[in-house]
Amino acid sequence: LGCVSVICSDKTGTLTQNKMTVQQLYLGGETLTPQELDLSKELHRYILYNAVLTNDSSIVEGKGIGDPTEYCLLEMVRSIDLHEELFREVMPRMAEIPFDSDRKLMTTKYRLHGVPKILTKGALDVLLDRTTQIRMPEGIRDITEEDKQKILEKNMEFSQNGLRVLAFACKDTDESGNLELADETGYTFTGLISMMDPPREESKAAVADAKRAGIKPVMITGDHKITATAIAKQIGIFEEGDMAVTGVELDAMSEEELAEKIDRISVYARVSPENKIQIVNAWQNKGNIVAMTGDGVNDAPALKKADIGVAMGITGTEVSKDAAAMILTDDNFATIIKAVTNGRNVYRNIKNAIKFLLSGNMAGILAVLYTSIMALPVPFEAVHLLFMNLLTDSLPAIAIGMEPAEANLLSKKPRDPKEGILSKDFMIQLFVQGGLIAICTMIAFYIGNNAGGAAMASTMAFATLTLARLFHGFNCRSEQSIFKIGFKSNPSSIGAFVAGVVLLLLVLFVPFLSRLFAVVALNTAQFGMTVGLAFVPTVLIQLYRIIKKA
Repeated sequence: LGCVSVICSDKTGTLTQNKMTVQQLYLGGETLTPQELDLSKELHRYILYNAVLTNDSSIVEGKGIGDPTEYCLLEMVRSIDLHEELFREVMPRMAEIPFDSDRKLMTTKYRLHGVPKILTKGALDVLLDRTTQIRMPEGIRDITEEDKQKILEKNMEFSQNGLRVLAFACKDTDESGNLELADETGYTFTGLISMMDPPREESKAAVADAKRAGIKPVMITGDHKITATAIAKQIGIFEEGDMAVTGVELDAMSEEELAEKIDRISVYARVSPENKIQIVNAWQNKGNIVAMTGDGVNDAPALKKADIGVAMGITGTEVSKDAAAMILTDDNFATIIKAVTNGRNVYRNIKNAIKFLLSGNMAGILAVLYTSIMALPVPFEAVHLLFMNLLTDSLPAIAIGMEPAEANLLSKKPRDPKEGILSKDFMIQLFVQGGLIAICTMIAFYIGNNAGGAAMASTMAFATLTLARLFHGFNCRSEQSIFKIGFKSNPSSIGAFVAGVVLLLLVLFVPFLSRLFAVVALNTAQFGMTVGLAFVPTVLIQLYRIIKKA
């Protein structure tokens, strides 16, 4: 997650609220609101028949069950004091061809007023090409090119306002109960219904955070290209110079052409499941780590193909959840960005914990190496090393792992997943910080050796190294100075430091433990010098960071 550089997100419910409401209808050359529907008019009755009968959703105890696009049509019907069950009980369904993303149509067969009819809803660009007649207030007549142009202009107007548009049509048919794909032609156009699914309030800020983090947000939707672009502009995904393409346009592109344009394509509309795999593959071929969201059965291949598949916890199918690496329990795009932040923070904390452990142990290794080369007494007893490993390799390291995310974590570009932890910069910091602690430890060793021989030298070196590593835990919390991130932002680090100091004091000043750990008593001056020397590496590291940021 911390490496993600592209997020391909579905629009409905992820970037938007998934609360569809019907805004306007276009019937017989007129634009009207749902409240203006009149059952005394045949044209109005037929749009209501179509809205209810080409619909698999329901409303139970005021809650919509099924596709939000479908049950918002039922809410429109109820807004004029009608109930969908009245239609469904009187007119049982004879046959159905379910909606799919390739046809972009749903077709049903009913007997209306004793006449078998086929009712269809779907994408206007598909349905209008299959239309031969139009239902007008005065009756049915052949559809003209002028009629089609007016319908397309109204669809464009709705789409430019960010409205999703469904087209409805019907036709007379025979008495047989069969319904085939070949029947989806020769329609009588009924009308358009436009609906709004407003963007989530947090989507705009989440998109801005994603771009600040060096992540390319991409919208993938089944909506019309103009509708999708309008919504994408509202939330900041689509900017000046960006491109929007449809699934048909995508199919016509070669791999080389898509690779050339993909950085500028922010919106994909009317896409098929195969198109989603094509999009993911194109981004991956450019070396990106791709996250893909989805909720349907058809999304499963793309979720599996993506580096991180993200399924919807509320609206997602079990198939999509099984195929995904992560499930959003709130179906919210902003949660993906929070997850990216957590992913980056986990990796950063792991890296900082490794830096703490290796730099501290590096100090011990350098100290022992120095005394061996200089033929000096051994600076640490075996029990000293065990104590340091138990104390300073555990509590502070655990506390570093609990460091909360910093505000600037999303201001950095995604890391390269191929880059190892032990980079050149990391190794330089390791040797410099470990070297500073080792130098102060050896100074304490020399002071102790001059004052009381090998036992005093070993005691002061042990106490200095242990305390210096406890102080060093604050350095390894972040690349920024401790004053920038704040002492209290991670209470666990304070707790680890206090616990470590208390245990060290018990070893130094409780006689029983002093004998057990082979240390001698320190006077006030010697103890003061030990504390001072242990604190010096932290002071130098923090001063460097303050000056560097100034």
